[in-house]
Amino acid sequence: MKDMPQLGMGTFRLEGDEATSAVTSALKVGFRHVDTAQFYDNEENVGDAIKTSGLARSELFVTTKVWHENLGKNAFIPSVHESLAKLKLEYVDLLLIHWPYPGDDLTMEDYLGSLKEVKQLGLARHIGVSNFTIGQLEQAERILGEGEIYTNQIELHPFMQNRQVVEACREKGIGVTAYMPFAVGKVMKDETLKAIALDHDASPAQIVLAWMEKRKISAIPSSTSESHLAQNVDYSRVVLTADDLKRIDDLDNGDRIVNPDFAPNWD
Repeated sequence: MKDMPQLGMGTFRLEGDEATSAVTSALKVGFRHVDTAQFYDNEENVGDAIKTSGLARSELFVTTKVWHENLGKNAFIPSVHESLAKLKLEYVDLLLIHWPYPGDDLTMEDYLGSLKEVKQLGLARHIGVSNFTIGQLEQAERILGEGEIYTNQIELHPFMQNRQVVEACREKGIGVTAYMPFAVGKVMKDETLKAIALDHDASPAQIVLAWMEKRKISAIPSSTSESHLAQNVDYSRVVLTADDLKRIDDLDNGDRIVNPDFAPNWD
């Protein structure tokens, strides 16, 4: 069974045949982690791509996420069965709570209890959270127990490095997974990243992925271009210097992209 690869294929905003095609291309060029979610409405397309890839199930790491409308006791486990049916899988490798529940009519004990039950039923190998603040992580760890939270998936890119949350995860032994690692294309236009990329005969995207690996942060970039996907997979040939790393660290300016009205009070 695979541990979560450093690099995964993100599928946010990919729909229908485009999602199937993009995931097919990602698996073809070497991706072995695919990240989806109930909310993305593309689990069926991801499942189609996995099924036709010819890859052994044990070679793949598949993540999906439970949307907050399905966190109630009566909806949670049926929604996971529905996700698995769409994905055409008997289990996912990682099941996440997509967002902390925004209302006060459902407690974290309730929905994390359901999350743990899903793991006990063998429907998910690992469980974790997404978009959780430090306080919410501490509460979740108290409920689930130490070592149960596999990762916290958060927005993280050179311009929003989320350092307090990353440090809290490190202290708890919780992995960090970066979504939107390229800041919806902003990294491609940044002069510092372009200069570092030029030094290494690489793309700014490869530079960011190499930086994330050095910082022990997993990443799930999204792309529909097979050539860009192949470039992303090939990031590991880039060896950044200490000066490169510092220059990227210095790009942090708190530029948050994802902030819906149901988001928690960020750290």
